[in-house]
Amino acid sequence: MAAVCQVTGAVPGFGHNISHSHRRTKRRFDPNVQKKTYYVPSLRRNVTLNVSAKGIKVIDARGIESVIASIVARGEKI
Repeated sequence: MAAVCQVTGAVPGFGHNISHSHRRTKRRFDPNVQKKTYYVPSLRRNVTLNVSAKGIKVIDARGIESVIASIVARGEKI
């Protein structure tokens, strides 16, 4: 599963691990992406989305109908 949120568009960030001796090695900061299933009344079916924790809060605030409408308007397949 790719670490990309379908609602907010959050993608991994990059940085360094810094050791005690201050040596730096590359690392990835992945968003908290989870697979969630929602029932969409207008489509009359369940939709599975890869959403971050912030994306879940956005769905709770705006509603699944408006979030699905914005995803479809972006041209993304559900």
